[in-house]
Amino acid sequence: MKKKILALLMACAMTVGVLAGCSTSSSSEADTTEAETTEAETAEETEAAETETSQETETAAETESADDQLAAILEAGEIVVALEGNWAPWSYHDEDDNLVGFDADVARAIAAELGVEVTFVEGDWDSLLAGLDAGRYDLVVNGVEYTEERAEKYDFTDPYAYIRTALIVRSDNEDILSFEDLDGKSTANSIASTYMDLAESYGAEVTGVDSLDETLELVLSGRVDATLNAEVSFYDYMDVHPEAELKVVALTEEASNVVIPTRKGDDSASLREAINEAIATLSENGTLSELSMQYFGSDITQE
Repeated sequence: MKKKILALLMACAMTVGVLAGCSTSSSSEADTTEAETTEAETAEETEAAETETSQETETAAETESADDQLAAILEAGEIVVALEGNWAPWSYHDEDDNLVGFDADVARAIAAELGVEVTFVEGDWDSLLAGLDAGRYDLVVNGVEYTEERAEKYDFTDPYAYIRTALIVRSDNEDILSFEDLDGKSTANSIASTYMDLAESYGAEVTGVDSLDETLELVLSGRVDATLNAEVSFYDYMDVHPEAELKVVALTEEASNVVIPTRKGDDSASLREAINEAIATLSENGTLSELSMQYFGSDITQE
């Protein structure tokens, strides 16, 4: 009997041990599985957070680039410049139909300083600033003169040239000797130009035209009494047409600042700063003076 009881106790003890062993193993495996699941979830959450942060950074960079005109230009590797293309010697086409001229070469030099390519868009004067407003162009490099009225709508770079306005009439005209004599007379000038504004301010009736050649042809034919234009542009015309019976009867006392207009606002601030640095460099190394002498025969880059 004692032997049976002892055997039974030993059997129970072994059973309890086995059960205890099974219980310990199951608990350990459960703990391990739970830990692995938690680690996996944490890793997924970390990866998702990193992906979201990366996307937010990229979005912020894209927004910053879109809001900064210079950054967008540098990223594209191209700056779009508008000019007339038919206003010698500022911008015109040579015998091989290449776009040349003082402004065209100044724009190329500025683009080189920025480290980008330049793409030119040609148009009538009155369309250039409208295209700048609409964002079709980055800059207008077209002998633009600074005026307080324009400064209300645009920001400007530092001057890169200085010009005086000439009052031009036919050689046989003795009625117009000064700007004051324009009152009641007729002139021809580019629409919305400073020359048109100045003529109208003296009481002239202005006919809008698209080019200097067209303007001077109207004066020569007697269809208008006079025109106003840059002094250097007139003398360049006379170099090409020495037989033209035209003369300058008056000049503005002060030279106007020739500047590059940009869209108003903080998004263009860094672009203006970069262009000002480029203008300063091109002035210091003599590039602007050389281009002026090449196209005008005089240095109009010095005040």
